[in-house]
Amino acid sequence: MTASTPYLRLRQICLAVPDLDAATADLEAIFGVALAYRDPHVERWGVRNALYPFGLSFVELVAPMSADTSAARFVARGAARGAYMAIFNCDDPAPFRERARALGIRIAAELAHEGFAGIQLHPRDGRATMIEFDHTPGEEDLRGTYFPAGGTGWTHALRLDRVAALPEVELTSPDPAGLAAHWSRIIGRGLVDAGGAPAIDVDLCRMRFVPGAAEALTALTVVVDSPAQVLERAAARGYAVSADRIRALGGVDWRLRASE
Repeated sequence: MTASTPYLRLRQICLAVPDLDAATADLEAIFGVALAYRDPHVERWGVRNALYPFGLSFVELVAPMSADTSAARFVARGAARGAYMAIFNCDDPAPFRERARALGIRIAAELAHEGFAGIQLHPRDGRATMIEFDHTPGEEDLRGTYFPAGGTGWTHALRLDRVAALPEVELTSPDPAGLAAHWSRIIGRGLVDAGGAPAIDVDLCRMRFVPGAAEALTALTVVVDSPAQVLERAAARGYAVSADRIRALGGVDWRLRASE
């Protein structure tokens, strides 16, 4: 399973929403993104999903199929609930499994489908959100096969002229330094300074840790062709907006950065 060059990417952010059809309509209308895939495998967790490329990263929307699911309980936290899951791709999930066990972090699920393999850590042990480490054979090519997007063929949904990248996420905590150190131990990457805030850099994305009332993954930074037009479309669909931010879309804030 090990690739010739080790890598670790924050490739996918999963957002739990109460109404999948409404959320997909908002995401498509506001950002101009296109649906890549709906994954039948996720129904085992009691959810339906929709996967969208944001640059060569992904935003996944999941909605509970019944009230007695973890996703339904998560959605019940309200509009500022944060992200449901942070999904990392790596050349080999095994070292992350062993590191988690050594840290006393529970493995919530083992994943294995047609060569795809991974682990999900218990959300309480991740503290801010559920963490997954996985590997799809052939995913070394960022435009190549990716099991959560149906394998191959997902690139038909790329809209790089509209959304070019998802370069940063923000996590909040009453003790951001403590949460950052916790994630650093789980991920096996050191901390860097990001404007006075602790951060962790992995391929494709930076994770920045800032003060907040609760521990959650609360904001995504996305690079778009026209922040002003994106904000206008978001406001037209009833979302609160500020100079560079859409509030509480899918449980997170969206910071907009203009394409260069």
